[in-house]
Amino acid sequence: MLGPRGVTRARRLRPLRLWPRWPWGDGFIMASMQKRLQKELLALQNDPPPGMTLNEKSVQNSITQWIVDMEGAPGTLYEGEKFQLLFKFSSRYPFDSPQVMFTGENIPVHPHVYSNGHICLSILTEDWSPALSVQSVCLSIISMLSSCKEKRRPPDNSFYVRTCNKNPKKTKWWYHDDTC
Repeated sequence: MLGPRGVTRARRLRPLRLWPRWPWGDGFIMASMQKRLQKELLALQNDPPPGMTLNEKSVQNSITQWIVDMEGAPGTLYEGEKFQLLFKFSSRYPFDSPQVMFTGENIPVHPHVYSNGHICLSILTEDWSPALSVQSVCLSIISMLSSCKEKRRPPDNSFYVRTCNKNPKKTKWWYHDDTC
């Protein structure tokens, strides 16, 4: 930008915001996130998907981290097996998807589940919508496990587990296999 007498002046730049700026402030987002989580918590307690139960101890200290106990569906390869799902919610929830992964002693052996508990499921990243809920994520994971025809790890399991970020949402997943 040219100033008086043709001298170049530096233009003052504003910091770049990577998320939409809300006219009502970030406090509103936190309040709406907490209200939404409380509503979903009640729904999960009162009407859980089949084979799913909220681990009550997990939400005593924080509403932003839940453990959901899961049992393999009857008539599937996972019948009678017990798993745990860890849900972590950011302050941007439900506009940002929760971080969801298997945790605990028993991680299911499945072509879309890595041995560190990370789950390759599009609704957990690029296909996330604020219209989805914890219950719908649970149902998708039950469905994914129930439709499995063969217990096996993803072909790149060893490499992925050695090199991945602890947060599965930081992985750039390549969704190419709908056959299992």
